[in-house]
Amino acid sequence: MEGIGQHIPTLLAAGLALVSLRIYPYSPSSENSVHHEHAKATITEIEDENDDLDTDNTDGSVKPVVVQWRNISCVLMDKAGEVGKTLLKNISGEAKPGRLLAIMGPSGSGKTSLINVLAGQLPASKQMRLNGHLLVNGRPVKNAKHTVAYVRQEDLFFSQLTVRETLSLAAELQLGKDVDKEKYVDDLLKRLGLGGCAGTIVGDKKVRGISGGEKKRLSIACELIASPSVIFADEPTTGLDAFQAEQVMETLRELAHDGHTVICSIHQPRGSIYAKFDDLMLLSNGSLVYMGPAGEKALTYFESIGYKCPEHVNPAEFFADLISIDYSTPEREEITRGKLASLVNTFSGRISESLYGKYESAADNSGVVVRSSSVKLVRPHVGWWKQFRILLRRAWLQVAAVNTAMAALTKTVNVFPKERTIVQQERTKGSYGLIPYLLSKLVAEAPISAAFPLAFAAVVYPMTGLHPTFSRFLRLSGIVTVEAFAASAMGLTVGAIAPTSEAASALGPSIMTVFIVFGGYYVNEENTPLVFRWIPKVSMIRWAFQALCINEFTGLKFLKEKSFDVENGEQALDRLSFGKSSLREAILQEGRIALFWYYLTYFFLKRNKPRYQKFEALPHPTALAECSRASGKSESDFAEDITDAANASADEDQASE
Repeated sequence: MEGIGQHIPTLLAAGLALVSLRIYPYSPSSENSVHHEHAKATITEIEDENDDLDTDNTDGSVKPVVVQWRNISCVLMDKAGEVGKTLLKNISGEAKPGRLLAIMGPSGSGKTSLINVLAGQLPASKQMRLNGHLLVNGRPVKNAKHTVAYVRQEDLFFSQLTVRETLSLAAELQLGKDVDKEKYVDDLLKRLGLGGCAGTIVGDKKVRGISGGEKKRLSIACELIASPSVIFADEPTTGLDAFQAEQVMETLRELAHDGHTVICSIHQPRGSIYAKFDDLMLLSNGSLVYMGPAGEKALTYFESIGYKCPEHVNPAEFFADLISIDYSTPEREEITRGKLASLVNTFSGRISESLYGKYESAADNSGVVVRSSSVKLVRPHVGWWKQFRILLRRAWLQVAAVNTAMAALTKTVNVFPKERTIVQQERTKGSYGLIPYLLSKLVAEAPISAAFPLAFAAVVYPMTGLHPTFSRFLRLSGIVTVEAFAASAMGLTVGAIAPTSEAASALGPSIMTVFIVFGGYYVNEENTPLVFRWIPKVSMIRWAFQALCINEFTGLKFLKEKSFDVENGEQALDRLSFGKSSLREAILQEGRIALFWYYLTYFFLKRNKPRYQKFEALPHPTALAECSRASGKSESDFAEDITDAANASADEDQASE
């Protein structure tokens, strides 16, 4: 045999080549990354890992729901514990089935904050204090059964899937066995005007797909799978042209008239869109300026207090000018602030008793037929195994579209950032658990993760003059395959902890560089300073290189030309500090490293699960009186309901942890 010098660089190159194609980490999107820690939902009853999913019909029918909120206040405290910024100030209102409620106001007025509070999607903060009450059909939200849909500003999808595939997978995850899912999806496509683009891929910034308006309607369609009672839409027309915005708002109006309770926030709509609103809430600087019917009744109210809308002026523009604060000069700011304070105080004194009156049935309020309140609506629970199979199918579709040859192994930076954001959103809805998702991801990628190392070994092995025995070739193929899985697992972990894709792209190679330096070729374990001795023990490069060397050098004889030359493979292994190790030990350690990185990925993804802001436990006495009157119960009975809801929330928090 030839000298050892030919073999070591070849083996090291074999190991590094595999890893270099795997070190690109899974990382969160720079645009959509959300790394706030959240607290428990208030109106939505979201459970981690699909436990006790909140329930509703999945046959297309809707359970009408009246949502009422009382004295909602949200403030941010400063470091001294004093009120630093007020986001919402004693906001009260209600939304009824069959009616479209629009929340309007200038930028910074609190529209999105209120939508997030009502939908249970307000990111938590230690400095935040949230007070008030939510009632669903006159009961505290924890005692009410309903399903909430939340259409976000960002439309998040798997870009390689078609519109029909996106809806079909959502239906598979959320609908029961007795539902004809294909017909259900066809009806949704037709209902939302997506039939013409059903076979078109969703697309993204790089690949052309459906239009912005179609994406927004697809977002709504995905939320409609479980026939939600309440639909929240946060500025659904943002980024759309006038025609697309009109179509989206018409869709929301039709959903309201079908029996859903629809609440949307919107900045300053055109006149034709404003005409679609049934009810209107005006906010400015976190305060309530108006809550009541839209259209002529809203104009009549403001005219009665001295603010008449000029003829041929869009009411939305009139309201925007009326309730905005002019910061152009100190004098104008003072005048407009005074006018706003007057508007807030005037409406506060004229709030209709019906707003705080006793809850009426949804049928009385909307004309929608209501099922008996004794009927318990249950969404069929999609089992763990079915979740896995459905998610595996989606993962295979994605793998087939994105992963080809070498690109399959360097996909993570461009693919997973957006995927992780989508997964967070879908888990928030309780569509599936984290374990089925991760397993489906790993199983779908396993063939490609294994195929390239095998192909790589088949080409490199005969070209580099390694030991010409089939058994050693098979062992080398297995070693580099395990190494590729370990590198992939590390990339997943980096993507789970890095805040942006740029940070992930920098962090992953940096960690791998350290592993390479301490991988046994440049610095062996015996020459490593004591403080760094732990690095070779966790380096996938070291264990893969060690296994490759043991596989190649064991039993070899070398030509000894000089006195200091090695005579056999065992001496070569001793010089590399690998002499006391076995091939089995090295491969097992490599496998343990892969499992360790997979566990860290699960740990960090589970740790970063969506959490939402809670209401303060103790209600304000005034709010308690108003809420008890709205529910038709005594204050003591209503307080007991609140206590039960708080205890249930605490139990759920403890269980999820």
